Amino acid sequence: MRVNVTLECTETGERQYITTKNKRNNPERLELKKYSPKLRRKALFREVK
Repeated sequence: MRVNVTLECTETGERQYITTKNKRNNPERLELKKYSPKLRRKALFREVK
């Protein structure tokens, strides 16, 4: 049931992180605050297809 998802920064568009999520419990797109090396601060990263 767990699938690999790629996270993309909403500000810079970089695809820096890969994580897993449970599609049954979280059918909507995942949003996490992660560190962005380009911005040198935490930024919002959103799941991409």
